[in-house]
This record gives sequence, C-alpha cells and structure tokens, in this order.
Amino acid sequence: MNTKEIMDLALQLAGLDEVPEDSGIIVEGENIKKVAIGVDMELAEMLLAKDLGVDLVITHHPKGGSPMINLHKVMKSQIDRMVEAGVPINKAQKALAEKVGQVERGLHVSNYDRVVSAAKLLKMPFMGIHTPTDILAEKKVQSHLDQALKDKPKATLDDVIKALEELPEYQKTQAKPVIRVGSKDDYVGKVFVTMAGGTGGGANVAKAYFEAGVGTLVCMHMPEDVIKAVKEQNIGNVVVAGHMASDSVGINQFIKALEEKGLEVIRMSGVVNPE
Repeated sequence: MNTKEIMDLALQLAGLDEVPEDSGIIVEGENIKKVAIGVDMELAEMLLAKDLGVDLVITHHPKGGSPMINLHKVMKSQIDRMVEAGVPINKAQKALAEKVGQVERGLHVSNYDRVVSAAKLLKMPFMGIHTPTDILAEKKVQSHLDQALKDKPKATLDDVIKALEELPEYQKTQAKPVIRVGSKDDYVGKVFVTMAGGTGGGANVAKAYFEAGVGTLVCMHMPEDVIKAVKEQNIGNVVVAGHMASDSVGINQFIKALEEKGLEVIRMSGVVNPE
C-alpha cells in the first residue's frame, strides 16, 4: 500500500469524503508493509521506528504542518454533533466560537515544522490521522452505551462506568473512566458521547448540550476550568472516559483494517492493545 491508499482506507471507515483539516500526508511513501502508529509520534518515536525497520509512521495527534496549524478548522464539525443532540444551529455556532479562537491562536505560533523537517531528513514516510479514528471511537462508544443502557430508564453514572469498562481498551488502560461531574448514584438521563471534532469545545458547548436535554456527556478529556464551570452550572453530569483508551478505541479499528490488508502494525506511544 501507499500513503494515499492508507488515508483513503481511514476515510472510508469513518464515512468521510474528504481528508479533515487535522489529518494529512506529510511525507509520502510507497510499498508500505510495516507501520508504526501511536497517539503522539514525534522525533524520538520516529527514530525508534526507523531502527525497527518501519516503512511508515502514523501519528494520531497532529504534530506538524497543515494538520497542526489547521486543527481549529475541523472543530466546526462539532456544530453538526450538537444539532444532533437538539442544540439550535445558531446557538451551537456561538457556543463553539470562543474555543475555536483560542485553539487557532495557540497553534498559530507553534513550531509546526519541528517533526515535519525531521521526517523529511530521515526520509521517513509520515502521516497524521486524527478525526477519522476519533469518529470511529465516538460511534463505537455511543453505540455500546446505547445498547448497555437501553433497558435501564433509571441508569446511573455507575452504570455508565461499568458499561465503558466492558470495552477492552478501558479494561486494559491504567487511566480508567471516571466521573468528573456528578456522583455514582446520579441518574444519567440522555447520554451523549463527544469524542470527535478536533478538541473539546469548552464550557459553553457543555452548557448548550445540557440545555438541549442531554443529561450526561461522555468525553475523552476535560480541562479543570471546564469541569469547574460545569459543576457551577449544576445541570448535567460528565464522565471522562480517558484520553489514551478512547483514542485507542478508534485507532484499533483502523489497525484491524490495516492488518486485514496484510500490513504489519506496531502499536506504541499510548495505543492500548485490546488483546
């Protein structure tokens, strides 16, 4: 396979027609047989991969070039997800705007060339696949929770934690799913999983979800200031499923597809092996 075929495979799995702004091929490669994939692949991982005889390095989180600089652009997809939850589209756009601006300003001044130039100097094929596998994770976790809780009209946050831990990535991670807003006996109401769209949308987005009728948000991660704000809102609950494990839920589906194509795949840098 080559890098374009690998990207096309990721898009197909995620149901996407175009490469999202936070993903892309940085250094093209052909005749790829051995791949190293990790949540955060930088120079150290790239050197290790080269030593291991790898033909391609895939990073999940954008580590350079256009995918890093343009991460904020993919956040607009969160608007569609919010509308699915019942948030009016105009309210969703305004709730998200502040966080999009913060992300853009932060990444605009980053060293976007550091890992890119290293890959080029090493002649190491390098690509980033972020949103496609996050979509896979979001869909799988939402489907699993819907199924696990469908016959429990008074499901609690403890039920959500137990259901998450039925998935192998959450079983095997050292950072288990946790309740960040609410307590284990609190009713969950409508459970909504938000794991795609670049990065978290912030406190205004969480509030918009809750005001639209969502009772519990399940996310990969949430910073302390947002947790504090959501607690003060006193509307809904938050379960943080865990960052590496949640990323791995999506990445492992992609790895399975690569292996079915005959590629050898090395997991590293945060990818939880489900076996």
